[in-house]
Amino acid sequence: MDQLTALPFALTPSRLGSWSVDVATQRLRARALPKSDLYRNPAVDFLSDANSSLNALTLIGTPISSDFQFSSKVTVAFDSDYDAGALLIWADSKIWAKLCFEYSPEEEFMVVSVVTQLASDDVNSYVLPINNVWLRISRLGHLYAFHSSSDGHVWKLIRAFTLGVDTANHKIGFVAQAPVGDGCDVEFSDIKYSTQKLNALRDGS
Repeated sequence: MDQLTALPFALTPSRLGSWSVDVATQRLRARALPKSDLYRNPAVDFLSDANSSLNALTLIGTPISSDFQFSSKVTVAFDSDYDAGALLIWADSKIWAKLCFEYSPEEEFMVVSVVTQLASDDVNSYVLPINNVWLRISRLGHLYAFHSSSDGHVWKLIRAFTLGVDTANHKIGFVAQAPVGDGCDVEFSDIKYSTQKLNALRDGS
C-alpha cells in the first residue's frame, strides 16, 4: 500500500490488501469485512477474547511524538446498523479506544466513542444530517481527547480519558467495521498529523 504523505510514520494493516490509497488525492479507502467489529462486551466474559469482537479492519502505526493531533474526514456508505469508520488508539487487545462515525439502529448518522480497558465503555454523542464528519485524536502527555467537527475547523469535545501513564507502545490509525452487516465502504480524507500540543479541550480549537 502507498504511504499516506500526511503521516510521518509507517502503517501496518491487520489484513493485507484491505486498504488502498489514491496517490493523487491521498484518500484512504477500505471495505469493512462482514460481521466485523472492535468491541469487548461488558455484559459477558469480557476477559475472554472468545467472547469479544476483535476482527475489524485496522491500519495503525506508532506516532512520532508524545503530543500530537491526528485527524481525518470520515465518509461512510452506510448500509447496516453499527457500520462505521473510526480513528483508533491501540495498546493491545484489552486496552484501546476508538472514535467512530456510525450508523445507529434508528437510521441516524452518529458520533460514537468506545474506550476499552478490559471491557468496552460505549457512548453515543450526537447525530449528524449527512454521511461525513471530521474526527480527531489528540494526545497531551498521557491524556487523550476525542473531538469531532462538521467543517474540520471548529471542534467539539467528545471525550477526554487516559489509557494509562505509559503511552510508549500506543499506536494510532484507522478502522473500518460492519458488526452486523455484509460490509460497508469507508473513506478517510483530509488526513492530518501535527506534533503541536492542543492548548485547550473545550474552546473549539
